[in-house]
Amino acid sequence: MDFSLFVHMERLSVKDSYSELHDQFIELAQMADAGGMRTVWTGEHHAMDFTISPNPFLLLTELSQKTEQIRLGTGTVVAPFWHPLRLAGEAAMTDLITKGRLELGIARGAYSFEYERLGGGMDAWTAGEHLREMVPALKALWAGDYAMEGKYYTFPSSTAVPKPVQAGGPPVWVAARDPNSFDFAMKNDCHIQVTPLWHGDEEVVDLMTKFKEAKALNSGKSPKIMLLNHTAVGENEADIVQDANDMSRFYCTFGAWFRNERPIANGRMKELSNEEMAKVDMFSPENMRKNNVVGTPDQVTQRIKSYKAMGYDEYSYWIDSCASFKDKKRSLRLFIDEVMPNFKGDA
Repeated sequence: MDFSLFVHMERLSVKDSYSELHDQFIELAQMADAGGMRTVWTGEHHAMDFTISPNPFLLLTELSQKTEQIRLGTGTVVAPFWHPLRLAGEAAMTDLITKGRLELGIARGAYSFEYERLGGGMDAWTAGEHLREMVPALKALWAGDYAMEGKYYTFPSSTAVPKPVQAGGPPVWVAARDPNSFDFAMKNDCHIQVTPLWHGDEEVVDLMTKFKEAKALNSGKSPKIMLLNHTAVGENEADIVQDANDMSRFYCTFGAWFRNERPIANGRMKELSNEEMAKVDMFSPENMRKNNVVGTPDQVTQRIKSYKAMGYDEYSYWIDSCASFKDKKRSLRLFIDEVMPNFKGDA
């Protein structure tokens, strides 16, 4: 099994300087690189002073100069916010600068807050249609001249300039939840990234079932599947309690952004009170421990071994969690030193 790190510049307070968050982002990525993780992933978000990455290619290009061998992934770019020609060219340029280390994760996006500002009020359905036009166009543009006449994108014969370093272009990963998304990814020779969020191992099983069903319908295809999951490793019960409390705060904040109902000023959502968060039972610290991978190195190892047995090819440690930088480093160090060695030889 491969391991990777999913990380953003996570801003919890206006007291956190962007420069400091940037330095912390680099340090965590360098830990992942030195620790033998396969990939570091970072996403795309706009006008949200929470998880910060308006263009993941910029950060990944920088990381290519400050890491040795770790692959560099967009986790994910939001398809409807891009034109195929622009995305094909910028991804290819990033692949060139990083000497062929790019992995291109792509999704339809999730936040209505962002759709309202960058997508002309589109919803998740129309965003998904953009994704389905985008992926085959990218592959065609990387290969050579391609003219497009689609529902959302139309342009005369064009090609990606420059061309990617990797033959056929960077590996493409599609974020999938429903059966149609799994089927689409396989038909277009893409790998698949799944995220159970707060739903626990029942969802992990369900997502793998959908993957296997889609694979049975697409004989000859051999995509990889990556499980992205919130993770925290503690040395003792006090660490684990703190991690679960932090993760609870993260999900309450994430959920509020997703619902897009609270006042937002200068990119910051009105902070949730402790009383408001306590009312959200599904995001309680107890449920965070149950439904995410939170525990001692042995507990985390056993949980991930069960995912390996299900057939997952890659486990991505999602470190955004409202934890302090000190606690993030402690958790990641334990994961690298005391969890990953139990899978030695898998990658």
